[in-house]
Amino acid sequence: MSNAMNRRAFVNGAVAVAGAAALSPLLSACGDGSSRSKGGTSSKSGLSAALPAYQPATPVKPDIPSVAGAAGAFTDPGFLTYPAHQVSTVSGTPGRGGSYTAVTPLWGSIPAANNAYAKAVNKALGVDLTIKPANGNDYATVVPTMTASRKLPDWIQMPTWWNSNFNVGELAGTQLADLTPYLAGDKIKKYPNLAALPTAAWEIGAWENKLYGIPCFSTGMALAGALYYRADILGAKGITADQVTSADDLWNLGKELTNAKAGVWAFDDVWTYLSPAWNLPPAWIDDNGKLTHVWESPQILEALDWHYRLAKAGYVHPDALAGNTNAGNTRFYSGKVLIQGGGTSGFSLSDYQSGTAADPHYHRLAFDVIAADGKSKPQIFLGSATSIVSYLNARLSAAQIEELLSVANYLAAPYGSVEYTLLTYGVEGVHYTMKNGVPTYTDAGKKTAQQQTYPFLAAGPQVNSNPGADQVTKDSAAWAARTVRHVYKPLFYGMNITVPQRLATANTGQAVTDAIKDVVHGLKKVSDYQAVVSSWRSNGGDQLRNWFQTEVLAKHGTGQ
Repeated sequence: MSNAMNRRAFVNGAVAVAGAAALSPLLSACGDGSSRSKGGTSSKSGLSAALPAYQPATPVKPDIPSVAGAAGAFTDPGFLTYPAHQVSTVSGTPGRGGSYTAVTPLWGSIPAANNAYAKAVNKALGVDLTIKPANGNDYATVVPTMTASRKLPDWIQMPTWWNSNFNVGELAGTQLADLTPYLAGDKIKKYPNLAALPTAAWEIGAWENKLYGIPCFSTGMALAGALYYRADILGAKGITADQVTSADDLWNLGKELTNAKAGVWAFDDVWTYLSPAWNLPPAWIDDNGKLTHVWESPQILEALDWHYRLAKAGYVHPDALAGNTNAGNTRFYSGKVLIQGGGTSGFSLSDYQSGTAADPHYHRLAFDVIAADGKSKPQIFLGSATSIVSYLNARLSAAQIEELLSVANYLAAPYGSVEYTLLTYGVEGVHYTMKNGVPTYTDAGKKTAQQQTYPFLAAGPQVNSNPGADQVTKDSAAWAARTVRHVYKPLFYGMNITVPQRLATANTGQAVTDAIKDVVHGLKKVSDYQAVVSSWRSNGGDQLRNWFQTEVLAKHGTGQ
């Protein structure tokens, strides 16, 4: 399995696990809500001045070019084969012999220190970079311990879903280095691989109109996921995706496809991936200058009512209604469920291998984005262009920051380049060999090169590549090309907003999200949900809205 594919699956999987909250503006809860010198919200004009000038580059030509769409979004380019001719994107050695430490999360076996792979990479980088991976499962507690004692390494990875745990807004400019003087505007041209990262990805590491973070695993079109279907089974019944243009069409499919006696149900739990069809943004709605939370909107009541009736009609698999999400793919592979929601990593080599192992005819496709009423313009909101951001230590000198930015430029080399191949696969003949045109890890490579560390410090833009499953790449690219026309940036997109601690509970709204789940699973009625929202409003929700109205919208705008 390609490590590039591992990266894309990991990032998309993280978004799916975090749910819709991962696609909201980056809201970290800290402070008391008073005027603060650090960790505040960026304004559109201030952010524009701090962000690097985007300089797209394609030194390695893809088989399926990127497609531009709405709201500045663009699809990830597709590669059907690994580039046979690997071009160099960095001339010379980026480092000048400096010695640095770095900490990244690792969900896997931690390789031995100073191994042959690390030595080869450090030689190419021209620095002595000691990466000390920490167990990803404990990372949310490991980093706060370091920041509390002011003992951060020179370079550290801070996934955005832990922004509130890490208190990143307060660390920016105190313990984390301000990169604005080095990267803003045309200054980024000194680092062409970094300049090729999407602008929206740089926004994720910006705080109070200054740039701090280096984006990794960036994409031009981040979505929660898609509504998938078993194309092989539906196709045999004469059903094609173009026949589905409304919620009514899906309802009719539920009736047609469900056969409980035969152990087949039309749907798994699809709320997260289908609810945007009712024009539901991730959080806030601007109604002529007045904010409304999506939880209060009339369209969410319509969406919840439809899903409640779907559950009660018996068209959703009982295990899905019981909250058994872990077996969702197994139900899909076995044909017990024919329509499934999931992250965009559903289009992947690993899914293809698992699906065809269960059924040789297995073919996953995704429905196009629809409007529930079948009449409105279909649209789906963009998520964060990345959720993986690294930072440099504020104690570093200007010369050290410039050296590490040169190293980051090397690490951000594009897919298929000389630099990318070394970073991803190691040394040919030692860590990998070429098999049927695909770099394939040796046993030594599996222990060291395959354990991702360097990409968590900096990485090039995402690509769509599934070696050995070309049809998956073609299907994914075709769906993305159709979908990118319908994306939009939700309110406060790209704005790192620090919500005061007193409103943290209201901002999370756990009781509301639990109520949504209960309605979708047919356990509670829509009226029960409305009662929970009413309680949320009186217990901080109205205050939260007023705070966003006065402290964000009025002072900083919408981010659009």
